[in-house]
Amino acid sequence: MRNKLAGTKMGSSKSAKYYQENPDARKKKKEYDTEYHATDDRREYRSKLNKVNREKGTYGNGDGKDAAHTSKTRTRMQSQSKNRADKKRSFFK
Repeated sequence: MRNKLAGTKMGSSKSAKYYQENPDARKKKKEYDTEYHATDDRREYRSKLNKVNREKGTYGNGDGKDAAHTSKTRTRMQSQSKNRADKKRSFFK
């Protein structure tokens, strides 16, 4: 199920407010993000997690779970919201 608030001006964080008020900065960030996520490293990272999700039967079934890296080689199932907000795994970025 798609997040109904995705892409709307509902964010209340400092950075969300900044990008709401500065469309040129938002455009520049979007271009950067598009380029970054198209790199070979990011594609490989996504494909590994998608493979784990498929093997566990959770890929595309709407259960709200993601495969999350706990180290460079190990994964575990975690809620999507918690996994996507997890900042401690910065060594993957």
